Amino acid sequence: MALPDGFTDIPPGKIAAIATIMERRHRPRGDETVSGGSANWRFEQVGAPDLDWYTSLLRRVGSQHLWYQRLIQGPDAIAAKIADLATIIHALFVDGRAEGIAELDFSEEGAAELVYFGVTPALAGSGAAHFMMQRLIAFAFSRPIERLWLHTNTIDHHRAMAFYSRAGFTPVRQMLELADDPRLLGLFSTDTAPQVPLFAGPSGD
Repeated sequence: MALPDGFTDIPPGKIAAIATIMERRHRPRGDETVSGGSANWRFEQVGAPDLDWYTSLLRRVGSQHLWYQRLIQGPDAIAAKIADLATIIHALFVDGRAEGIAELDFSEEGAAELVYFGVTPALAGSGAAHFMMQRLIAFAFSRPIERLWLHTNTIDHHRAMAFYSRAGFTPVRQMLELADDPRLLGLFSTDTAPQVPLFAGPSGD
């Protein structure tokens, strides 16, 4: 069947999303007050995070959005990355258990990339992400940077773009993101992220 103009087939075994690069170039202003949040929330930097702790948290926060890019690298590469001095990881602790992650990469001079940011599904809509972001922005711009940037895509939370916009980020670039389906690679179970169709192959097996 012929496709309408502007449409392109996605090969079986692949996932596709529109990725948007967003950046913030202004430091926190005096009117950007930092809210207190819940009494049992703590947002703290995690030095030398344990590999199993890190991958477990990444999965609990990002599985439903198919956060595969770090997991596909394998244990040795992941361990090296999170041990790199340019990688700074914060976690949101709720009653002592990590329920949110914010990972920054300072390897680019004058800039910081927000590589991962999110909370577990149970905290969605609780204000925890806002609580984290206020503190993260203050921390990032306490370093000698001019630009804090991230990329989000259409598989992320449906309110992600609006959330980042409210936090002072503006979109600067868009790309088509095409990758092997991480569920077919065994990184996630096949029933993960049911909002993203899974096409294993022509036979459907």
